[in-house]
Amino acid sequence: MDIFEKHVFVCTTGKTCPEEGAEAVLSALRKAIFDRGLKDKIRINKSGCFDQCGNGPMIVVYPEAVWYSHVKEADVNEIVESHLLGGKPVERLFYDGRGRIR
Repeated sequence: MDIFEKHVFVCTTGKTCPEEGAEAVLSALRKAIFDRGLKDKIRINKSGCFDQCGNGPMIVVYPEAVWYSHVKEADVNEIVESHLLGGKPVERLFYDGRGRIR
């Protein structure tokens, strides 16, 4: 098996991400990747807490180290199409450690 082109981590723990819909975002991401036949190229994983409580659900995409905050299930297809497949991160969801950038 080849190594993954992208690795996506979704915070599903901590004080707030679970209550803010992290599991639904994780499930939608996994389904989107599976439905597109990309399971061997893009890995979606649960993650422990990113220590950014109140900004979730949080996602980090590697190798680019792009952080997303306040991700909703409705944002998943845009993240998949624009960033994971198209190489163009979704700027409106960017997170810089202080809050959304835009």
